[in-house]
Amino acid sequence: MAVDVILEVAPRRAFASALAWPGWSRGGKTPDEALIALSSYAPRYAAVAKRAKVAFTPGQLEVVERVEGGTGTEFGVPGVAAATDDRALRAAELKRLVSLLEAAWATFDAAAASAVGVELTRGPRGGGRDLEKIIGHVREAEVAYLGQLGSRAPAADDEDPARPMRLLRSAFVEALEDVRAGRPLANPRNTRKPWSPRYAIRRSAWHVLDHAWEIEDRAT
Repeated sequence: MAVDVILEVAPRRAFASALAWPGWSRGGKTPDEALIALSSYAPRYAAVAKRAKVAFTPGQLEVVERVEGGTGTEFGVPGVAAATDDRALRAAELKRLVSLLEAAWATFDAAAASAVGVELTRGPRGGGRDLEKIIGHVREAEVAYLGQLGSRAPAADDEDPARPMRLLRSAFVEALEDVRAGRPLANPRNTRKPWSPRYAIRRSAWHVLDHAWEIEDRAT
């Protein structure tokens, strides 16, 4: 079965993202390099799908939409939503996408836990962040992504370092469900151009998996 792919192309960088598989998104200097990178990461993404208990049988990549990238693309982020990201979501489809997003979160948590006490290699691949800073960066990004859905992040009310992340992710899923169903958000904020649920899931899963795989690569 063909894998539908969005290509986001800027003058010096491109991203290829699999529509039905949030987090399976890779970049390259050219569209062809991005597609090759996406294909090469299929085995790593298969482990994420297995964690989500979703059957994963990647086939030939098929570009179904090409969007013009911007400064974010050049910086290294799949930062442009596609027309296909605006399609309505059925409840069952959202449940499937959320299960893959949650598996991406769990993959990151497992990678971070396994790297505790390990000195991460430094260099171009990781940008030099240590483990604590990577975890903090991911947390900050997820706060921003929740805001892009139109919701405020929940306040942390204890000293358990894992609890704020759990609360944040729970709020993200709740916001996705509310937006899909057209319900008012429980903790709204003034977001001028909120993301669609599809793009929010795709962006969040890409970011957390990119750093999970970074940790795995730099810890070995």
